[in-house]
Amino acid sequence: MLKMTAPEIEDFIATHFAGDRAKLAFKVEHAEEMFAQTRLHFKPKFLRHGGVIAGPTLMMLADTTMFVVILAMIGPETSTFTTNLNINFLRTTPAKDVIAKARLLKLGKRLAVGDVTMFSDGEAEPVAHATVTYSIPPKRK
Repeated sequence: MLKMTAPEIEDFIATHFAGDRAKLAFKVEHAEEMFAQTRLHFKPKFLRHGGVIAGPTLMMLADTTMFVVILAMIGPETSTFTTNLNINFLRTTPAKDVIAKARLLKLGKRLAVGDVTMFSDGEAEPVAHATVTYSIPPKRK
């Protein structure tokens, strides 16, 4: 059962992490049971030499999108954190928006494990794939 909608997740992240919704570089396009989709809005600062989106930017997107799907499932929680992120860069990522699709493979009481597949906007072939594990804090009493 969903605990937060896509707009609620965006508001939560903007309030607790970005300080301002206008500073968000991404949009939560969709959140549902064990799945979320985000869009990284292209900015020239994301480019590395050669005019392609830099790997660390894709890593940030994978991590953020996994955080989004976890928030959708557990509700507003600022204390979750990444314990592992493994990424494979499959092809160069041109200077355009990137779509990330995250699915949770396991959501336990203390750990969440999932994967994120990223695509250049309008392209069918993925540009990167990541597996991500998050630690979930115990419920406060």
